Formats: sequence, structure tokens, C-alpha cells
Amino acid sequence: MASIFLHCTTTASSPPSTKLHPLLSKPTPFISHASRSHRQPLHISSCVIPNQKNSSDYTQGKLDRRNILLGLGGLYSAANLISPESASANPVQAPELDKCGAATNLNNQKVLDINCCPPIQGDIIDYKLPPVHKLRTRKSAHRLSPIDVFKYNLAIQRMKELPEDDPRSFMQQAYIHCAYCNGAYNQPGQGDLDIQVHNSWLFFPFHRWYLYFYEKILGKLIDDPTFALPFWNWDNPKGMTIPPIFLDSKSSIYDSKRNPDNLKAVVDLGMTKIKDPMQLVTNNLTVMYTEMIRGNADVYDFMGQPYREGTPVSPGPGSSERGSHTALHVFVGDPREPSGEDMGNFYSAGRDPLFYCHHANVDRMWTLWKDVLPSDKVPDKNITDPDYLDASFLFYDENAQLVRVCVKDCLDTRKMGYDLQRIDLPWLDYRPPIQTALARIKRTSSFFPKASTLFPLKLNKIVRFEVQKTKKGKADELLVLEDITVDTTKFLKFDVFVNDEDDNALELDKAAYAGTYAQVPHKAPKKTSTTSIRLKLTDLYEDMDIADDDSIVVTIVPRHIGSGVTIGGIKIIANPPKA
Repeated sequence: MASIFLHCTTTASSPPSTKLHPLLSKPTPFISHASRSHRQPLHISSCVIPNQKNSSDYTQGKLDRRNILLGLGGLYSAANLISPESASANPVQAPELDKCGAATNLNNQKVLDINCCPPIQGDIIDYKLPPVHKLRTRKSAHRLSPIDVFKYNLAIQRMKELPEDDPRSFMQQAYIHCAYCNGAYNQPGQGDLDIQVHNSWLFFPFHRWYLYFYEKILGKLIDDPTFALPFWNWDNPKGMTIPPIFLDSKSSIYDSKRNPDNLKAVVDLGMTKIKDPMQLVTNNLTVMYTEMIRGNADVYDFMGQPYREGTPVSPGPGSSERGSHTALHVFVGDPREPSGEDMGNFYSAGRDPLFYCHHANVDRMWTLWKDVLPSDKVPDKNITDPDYLDASFLFYDENAQLVRVCVKDCLDTRKMGYDLQRIDLPWLDYRPPIQTALARIKRTSSFFPKASTLFPLKLNKIVRFEVQKTKKGKADELLVLEDITVDTTKFLKFDVFVNDEDDNALELDKAAYAGTYAQVPHKAPKKTSTTSIRLKLTDLYEDMDIADDDSIVVTIVPRHIGSGVTIGGIKIIANPPKA
């Protein structure tokens, strides 16, 4: 099974409502993917290529003028004078499935090819969400009843019993992540530019549709339309271990390729490798508060940066994707395996049933952020750009029918037929304790090097330096880390602190913690990618009583020494950026 992007022929709908979410109160035969040269053609109906007069122009690589502009400066950053929604080009276009190539299994020693290409048969129909008569309720995996666990295991067992070339089979489901995250497809007309659903604004909607059809397939296999995936609520202390239901080696949801040291350990969302379980819990709550509430200045800081036709891969991950999402992939992945299989690498992540339970909670984070959290920090949480709303994907549904879906149709989970079990949100009010002015930092800041003397910086040790603010007094400012160039074949992470005087990089539950950057190994052109991130400083200034200082002292702590990170520059800018 595979998923691809296409442009929808329908017009963009109006922005979704900002009303508070109620969370507050016998298989069809298919052609095997193993023989690419003898595939039947894929017939695409009711789909046009936007802004192209004929398909031959498109396949020959003739680009719209706006795409040329994107090539000159398509990567949105906080310092751009043009807002992301005014730089519209085209949505990322569908790959040519009959030209599916080898995906890439990445590890630190060598790069291996792997076949993740889907079976191909049948025409595409435009998917219409069915009427909702009764909501499916996704429950916490730690709270499932015995009958819930039985149904879940039975559904996965039947999925594993399907022929492998059935697009609903367990391995075809796993191949989705491999094909679209490890380079099996290129953007048509864009040379060897990969399609990549991570590290951009398509991260959340792609995975939501992915889970939607995965869930529907499982329900169909056990003839239960009310079946719903559980979510691993790692954001709550009571859920901060791998759900016990996944540890039974005789169950269908068991996977042997998990880190044996972490099977019963408290999750480490900060990836500090600290052992104290109490400190881990407080770190985790701080991470959640920072990535969900404190550190985002606008919708793109949380959702990820715009990704359009012709845009280089990985324009920028949102705070949740590069934070808790990545942490759990790494926490579960098996370090005994050469590529961190299964969860620790994009190409193999979908082979662990726990992956879908993890991403059900990632999807829950989007719902909570958009519909539940107060809007005083980020007033506008909706993306109205048609290049976002009209991006689309292809999936095989529960009847093995190839269907096209649009981003704009997945913005309301209730219209998609599912709801979420109510779980306490202890991180919601977990603002770090206020720290008074740090006299030692202020006295000694002149002894730290200026940022301008250090960058570009190869990050292979802890570094500390001074950065000038835009002005004195209470200010709404952003810390921008520019041109972060990484080796995509490796897991890497670094944390950012401001005026942190105690040098205890293992404790994150303090006002000085500003945010993080992390990635799961994946393919990118030439094994590297370059992006930028923004960290909002407004609340941090208030919590540390440093609004009136001329400068701040920034500390960057790499969690994996020698992991191949170069940072091009760092600066503070006003929010919003001044034209």
C-alpha cells in the first residue's frame, strides 16, 4: 500500500471553526510490487495538473514562473519579508507510481536499497467521508479493556495473514512510511528532488489520513465499524512507559526489534539519558509544555514550514515533530540493529504495531493544540494557504479501493468519524518555575564570545555565547537558528538554553530551557539537509526577569557528540519580523 500527493480539483473550503473541542469538558488480487517492468498502468481520473496546459509540458519539466521563484528562495524562515501564505506556487504533485525506485535504508556504516513500492491496480476515485452515525473512540492504550485488547490483536493478526501484495496487508501498510520518507519517489518534473512528508506542514495531515485508513482496514477485518486505534499517551505520567499490551511476545502486536533497556522504563522525551525516573517525568512535562504552548510564535512553528512543488525536502519541522515525536521513535528503536530498526528509522518504523499507537498520540497532539489549547499565545492556528489545503494523497481504503483524499478534509476528526478518550493534561499548566535575574550570567556575559565570532559552527561540544537582543524592555522576540545542516543518515539532537547558569544539562524543568531540534534517520539529497528553527522567547524573558538586559547568553547542548550538525548562524528578531 502506498500514499501519494495529488492536487485536488475542488476549491479550498473556508477555514475550520475555532469552536472549542469537546475534549475539554476474501482479498482482491493485486499485482506484486516485485516486478516493476510488467506493471499495469495506473489510471488517474478526475485529476488535473494545476497551472499546466498539457501533461507533456509537465512531464518535460516546464515549470510555472512561481516555481522558479521558489527555487531561488522557497525556504521560508522567520526573517523572510514575504509571509508563507503569500508565496503560493503549487501543491506537491503526485509521483509516477510506475517509476517507483528503490527506497533507502540508512545507517552509519552503509546505505542499502530496499523495495517499498506498492502494488498498482484500478482507477482512483475521489474519497468522500462517509456519514458518521456513531463516533469511534480512540482510547489510551494503558486503559484498554480485555475485549479491546482482544479485538486489537485479532485485527492485526488478520492483517498479517493477508497476502503480502494485498495493499491492506501488514507489510504493505508498513511500506507507506518507507516509500514516502526514504526516497522511493521523486517529484515529477523536479529532477531527482524527493517527495518527503516529514519536516514540513504535511507531517500532521499525511499521518492522520494514514492512520485513518489503517484503522478502517483493521475494523473491516474483524467486521467491527466501531474499532478504533489506541493511542500511547506518553504525555501523561501514567502513560510514560511502553503500554504493557505490547510486551506479550505471543501477541500479534509484539515486535522483537525494540530497545530491551526501555521496555519498562520511563520515556525520555528530552533524550537526556538521565536515569532518575522522577526527573524524567518532570523533564517530560517541561518538554510537552514548551513544544505545545511556550515555544511557538505562529502556526508554522508548530505545524512545520510550507512545502510546495519544487521546494527542497525538509523546509522545517514543527515543534512537536522535532520534539516528542522524534524522541519516542528513538526511545523504542533497537540499538542492537544496524539502522535502529524498527521504530528508530523511517524506512522500518511501520513494521512495529507500536508505531501506529505512537502516531495516534501525535495526531492527538494536533487536535489538542488546534482545538483545545487557549488561543492567546498563537491566535491563528489554521493554515488557509491552498497549497496546504489542496495537497492530497492516495490510499487504498478498507475495500482495497484506491482513493484520493485532500488535506482540507482531515481538519475535523469528528467528521472523520473518531473522537478521543478524555485524559488529564498535566503539562497544560506546567510552566517552569520563575527564576530571578541571574547575576552571575549578567556579570560574566562579557566573557562569553559573541555569536558573530563563532558561526558557522560545527556542533561537536557544548557551546555558550552572547547574542544581542533587538531592544531593551519587555519584548516579543524570537531566537532564530539558521541554516542547520545535518547528516540525515544519523539520529541527532541538540537543546537550547538561555542564561542557564547551573550547567546541569540533564534537567529541563527550568525557565532557561528554550527548546530543541531532533531528527530520525531518513534520506535526503546528498545525505544532508538544511533548515532553520525559531524559538519564542517572550515567556522565557518574563520567567527569568531578563527583559531589560541588552543581550542573552545562549547555550547549545548536543545530545550526540559528533553527530554531524553545522549551524550557519543565530540571531534574535522581533515577532512578528519587521518589514
